[in-house]
Amino acid sequence: MLSSFSTNFAPLDYSQQTQQRSRWLSQITQLIAFPTISAQPKHRRDLQACAQWLARHLAELGLHNVQILPGIKGSIPSVYGDWLHAPGKPTLLLYGHYDVQPVDPLGAWQTPPFQATIIGENLYGRGASDDKGQFFIHLKAIESYLRTTGKLPLNIKVWLEGEEEISSPNLSAFLKRETSRLKADAVLVSDTEMLGRDRPSIIYGLRGNLSCELEVTGPRHDLHSGRYGGAVLNPLQGLSDIISGLHDRKGRVAIPGFYQQVRKLEPTERQTIRCCCKRDQQILDDLDLPAGWGEPGYSLYERMTIRPALTINGLAGGYTGLGSKAVIPNRSLARLSIRLVPDQDPADVAQLLQRHIQTLTHPAIRSRLKITGGARSVLLPKNHPVMTAVIKAIKQTWGVTPVFTRSGGTIPLVEQLYRRLGVPIVLLGFGLPDDNIHAPNEKISLSNFFQGIETVIQFLAEYGR
Repeated sequence: MLSSFSTNFAPLDYSQQTQQRSRWLSQITQLIAFPTISAQPKHRRDLQACAQWLARHLAELGLHNVQILPGIKGSIPSVYGDWLHAPGKPTLLLYGHYDVQPVDPLGAWQTPPFQATIIGENLYGRGASDDKGQFFIHLKAIESYLRTTGKLPLNIKVWLEGEEEISSPNLSAFLKRETSRLKADAVLVSDTEMLGRDRPSIIYGLRGNLSCELEVTGPRHDLHSGRYGGAVLNPLQGLSDIISGLHDRKGRVAIPGFYQQVRKLEPTERQTIRCCCKRDQQILDDLDLPAGWGEPGYSLYERMTIRPALTINGLAGGYTGLGSKAVIPNRSLARLSIRLVPDQDPADVAQLLQRHIQTLTHPAIRSRLKITGGARSVLLPKNHPVMTAVIKAIKQTWGVTPVFTRSGGTIPLVEQLYRRLGVPIVLLGFGLPDDNIHAPNEKISLSNFFQGIETVIQFLAEYGR
């Protein structure tokens, strides 16, 4: 525990010391080393070990009431700690998640995913940006205060979740159980990205999500393609036919009724997006793509943020090993995800998808759709004292006014927490669009990491005034 503190430095000065920065990089290296892949049951012990490491770390920072909160019905636990010794000051809940995405394809990584590696101005490793690196920014801002002044300018609660990357399936029950413990005047979440280097932004809207598993089955067992080819519909071909029927030729989602509940945007909001956000060519250049794709009538950025989208996340079936194998597999599988926008209900869209897949399924095969997760989209208020505080902090640290924008991603917590607590949620991320989150070679910019700590230090001061 940091039992002593120095009054020789202000929190901001402390955060800029080479000695502290070097130590923090060593700590985040330890954090990234835990392979906390929540989607894979074999990593359950790693998640538990990481939770214990984090609990020890919160206690060392000087937080109180530190504990590992058990998951609902044995699910992955959360970590909690608080510092509530600023009477009359607001209480801020800091949220982050310590679970990460799978690392496949492992061969595409240039450095070991769970061995944090600094190359140039970036630190590489799974979770570096999403979200271990970003919530560590919060923790180091707390340390900067407690190590120098022995107190915080406001009350703080820290909640670190372990199921975000699997769509937080137990979140509703968890929030119901922990509402009193997590109650706060505002929430800070750093699980998003900036518009670009030196272009800080505040996210006020997130898309929702519907994740599914589509299984297609055919004969009782695999068949010899020489004996049965031409007479039996290959489940892989049947799955391909279904998938090709999910979009029309223009790139719109072809599920009947899919766009019926989509809320229309005010022309002024679209104009703001056009003025402040990336142009089509910038996005294509960033991704090294010759052309865009998708729903006509919208820019690429609008398709990525304010419009719904259906994507195929993975396909499996048949033989892809060395050499050849003359086989008709008896099973094929696809994983799909649908990003939803305001007024689209995940349950309603799931019914529409189920109905459409039934019409696309050939009588010679069988299909089964399994819903594996769902979350509503959310729009957050932009006018609140906590927003004024964060805007000031960004101006002080980055020298520019942040841009309010929407994100195409989903953070299930945000919609549910906003609905349950009814308090403002600040989505202030320090990641960059090229951080490769959910992909090989994930990284975080070291300058953004340290500047993020300075920003949160300033934000805590401003909100605590």
